[in-house]
Amino acid sequence: MEPTSSSSAELQLSSQDRQTLLDLAYASIESGLHGNNLRVDPSEHSPSLQQAGASFVTVKVADELRGCIGSIEPRRVLVVDVVKNAYAAAFSDPRFAPLTAEEFAHLRAHISVLGPCQPMTFTCEEDLLRQLRPGIDGVILEEGACRATYLPSVWKALPDPREFLTQLKLKAGLPKDYWSVNMTIKRYTTESIS
Repeated sequence: MEPTSSSSAELQLSSQDRQTLLDLAYASIESGLHGNNLRVDPSEHSPSLQQAGASFVTVKVADELRGCIGSIEPRRVLVVDVVKNAYAAAFSDPRFAPLTAEEFAHLRAHISVLGPCQPMTFTCEEDLLRQLRPGIDGVILEEGACRATYLPSVWKALPDPREFLTQLKLKAGLPKDYWSVNMTIKRYTTESIS
């Protein structure tokens, strides 16, 4: 099913929608343990879950990061995006070996549903740092072929805006002191589900 024209900013997720997404994330991972991809029919879900949406799914085992995969822009129906990202986070994150059945018993999944990306306007790095909202903003940095994002939850580990930006540059493959007038920064907020 193709996504409808709504963006994730317009999504109004009920508590039932949130629970459905979480249940499907776990079901997708469990299905993957048996070598299967969970198939989901968007028409069986609420209109909010049938809208185009972007999400990240983070999986942890015993409170240790085990995978995090997502979509920055809404390119598919939200319910499908979450199912595919849950599978990818558990089995395709290049930083980790695929999840095992033994680990599944201790797994905790977290879903971040992204709002729309808003381009930021700034005159220099100090101006950008003043505008960042710790704990609120997810940030996307782009410079040529280099691109990286941090979800708002990363502020817990990197609460200082300067360090947050420095680490984001490094994640994008840029030097920590890199600055360019061509660099673009966008911000977004997320709806957190766990």
